[in-house]
Amino acid sequence: MASSKATGAAGWKGWSLAFLSSAIVLVLLVFGFIAVMDPFGSRLAAGQAARPLMDLNQRYMYPQLVRSGAFDAAIFGTSTMRLLDPAVLSQGLDVRMANLAMNAATPWEQVQMAELFARKTAAPKAVIWGIDTSWCDPDVTEPAKRLTPRPFPPWLYDDARWNDWPKLINLTTLEIAGRLLAHRLGYQPERIRRDGYEVFTPPEETYDLARARSHLFHDSGGVAPDLTPMVPAAKVDARERDGWRFPALDWLDTALAALPGQTKKLIVLPPAHLTALPREGSAGWQRYAACKAELRSLAARRGAVIADFAHRSVVTQQDGNYWDPLHFRLPIARRVEADLIAIARDAEVSSDGFVQVFRP
Repeated sequence: MASSKATGAAGWKGWSLAFLSSAIVLVLLVFGFIAVMDPFGSRLAAGQAARPLMDLNQRYMYPQLVRSGAFDAAIFGTSTMRLLDPAVLSQGLDVRMANLAMNAATPWEQVQMAELFARKTAAPKAVIWGIDTSWCDPDVTEPAKRLTPRPFPPWLYDDARWNDWPKLINLTTLEIAGRLLAHRLGYQPERIRRDGYEVFTPPEETYDLARARSHLFHDSGGVAPDLTPMVPAAKVDARERDGWRFPALDWLDTALAALPGQTKKLIVLPPAHLTALPREGSAGWQRYAACKAELRSLAARRGAVIADFAHRSVVTQQDGNYWDPLHFRLPIARRVEADLIAIARDAEVSSDGFVQVFRP
């Protein structure tokens, strides 16, 4: 019996060692595969080409575009800036531009990208930064508001590379590494163009105005809200007005200050539909106007030009220009690109009041 127990114990020990050895070998193989494919470009240095962008979470994909050194200009912001084609802007501004705007990016996330760009770009020529209304929220700098449900990898935005490797051993990274291998073998296309550009809206030929209006008027029960200016304007007492604060603009100020003086800085207020903006004359509209005024003061200090599309215009009050309150259609993106190129060149812009320009 004793011999039988000893044999059983030895068998379990042997099985356990074999299982542990196999597990270690498997982990090493997975880690080796991920390390070789390097789907997030963790090992990239300036002068090395970024990996093909095989995932839709721009927070993981775009840092390598910055580290590659292939771009000397960048677009920051949320999805309201993602339809601006960096190839068009590169040609018009004589730069090498990447679109680094990210879906639903919080101001904090945008600042992380901008700071990485400022540190890793030898001679940044231009930045175009889309400032949505969220930048004017009083609590947007609170820790709970710095991130969204989308994962954000701060380790890809710092300058320490040694701490990246443990973060790479997970099923998501393995999946993206597998996609990268499939791309290299010719079985899968890139998910995002190599300069960060992607047309994420539906094909233009499928546009349906009735469906678009269902999105535009969703918050008002499917009925078009009253968008006419309030007359008279809502009364806001002095105590409330004096309490208005826009703390995220301090982050913007610091990020712009980190850029060289010769860098062209263009702050863009994207052309959201009027349903996405406070009703003109309301207390919210007056607060937003105060935020814009503070933004203009900031821009003047930092030598930045403001292109304000976020107001009542021939574009923003036309339902047919939008997919939903925030996202305009491709023809509008082309108009914005043309105006931004003209503004950067000190040339004439749209004559119909689409954009309001404020220079330092």
